[in-house]
Amino acid sequence: MHDMEISLAHPCDIDRWMALVDRVKAAFPGLETPEALAEHRSTVLGFMERNAALCAKINGNIVGTLLFSREDSVLCFLAVDPGFRRRHIAEKLVQMMFRHLDADRVVTVTTYREGVPEGRAARAFYRHLGFVEGRLTEEFGSPVQEFVLMRPRVDAG
Repeated sequence: MHDMEISLAHPCDIDRWMALVDRVKAAFPGLETPEALAEHRSTVLGFMERNAALCAKINGNIVGTLLFSREDSVLCFLAVDPGFRRRHIAEKLVQMMFRHLDADRVVTVTTYREGVPEGRAARAFYRHLGFVEGRLTEEFGSPVQEFVLMRPRVDAG
């Protein structure tokens, strides 16, 4: 097992970040065209500047990425390199994100709706973390479903 490092991503990571996005873009609505990828790149840079982008690296290569919004308590984007799945990388990224979010707020994420084959793994993953199905909505012209996580209060004492 190689050493994995999870940290905030910085603009110097953008090319390696986008190389991963290029490998997984088929699984994400809204990343179909070069223009959409260019827009995603600039969006990611904005998240990096706000310290709201996390990456998992093995031997300097980015094998997992996560974007989140502190303001809205939302997991915005999560991807793991297909060659590195089943190593709990996504779970470790989400756990790290929790450290940056207000523990008193509900966390939301949207993913494919029930019955969409591309969404099976993501839906199972979010359920495993304790998220529950929320409202049906749309993103990038695709029907999606919000998943909601009530964070358990940890009271000192």
